[in-house]
Amino acid sequence: MTATEPETTFDARYSEESAQATPWADARRQLAEAELSWISTVRPDGRPHVTPLLTVWEDEMLHFCTGPDERKCLNLKQNPSVTFTTGTNTQHGGLDVVLEGEAVRVTDASTLQRLADTWVAKYGEEWRFNVGDGVFRHVSGVGEAWVFAVHPTTAFGFGKDPFSQTRYRFEQR
Repeated sequence: MTATEPETTFDARYSEESAQATPWADARRQLAEAELSWISTVRPDGRPHVTPLLTVWEDEMLHFCTGPDERKCLNLKQNPSVTFTTGTNTQHGGLDVVLEGEAVRVTDASTLQRLADTWVAKYGEEWRFNVGDGVFRHVSGVGEAWVFAVHPTTAFGFGKDPFSQTRYRFEQR
């Protein structure tokens, strides 16, 4: 297992007989190309909080941004554990991916600029950010966003044609 290639385990208990493990490259592509992902965080009282948001895949990590006063950011200040889900909203066909890890704030100016460029490349000019003081600032001048990176610890791929379940375990940094 390398820093970019996780240990992959196929779980036949939850898979059709003809199924095989989904390669990490396919799951990573689903994460990178997803237009929308769902983030799950934990509120201070232990209740879950789930919300959709835009993500980009860069440097073998999932990145997202959020306002510093938004519920998910407040939750991350108490507990950095997150789960992301994305995939297809269908019963048959496609691949659903669940990614678990810890959200770490990104403040390095050169990394933020590279990520800002990635946001525009993926989502268009509507999502152009200026970088300054360790944050994204929308070019419209409205608000700032903190940027987070999630290095995966565990991920799951749920194939739906045929049905399959694959687990990916990553080296800890």
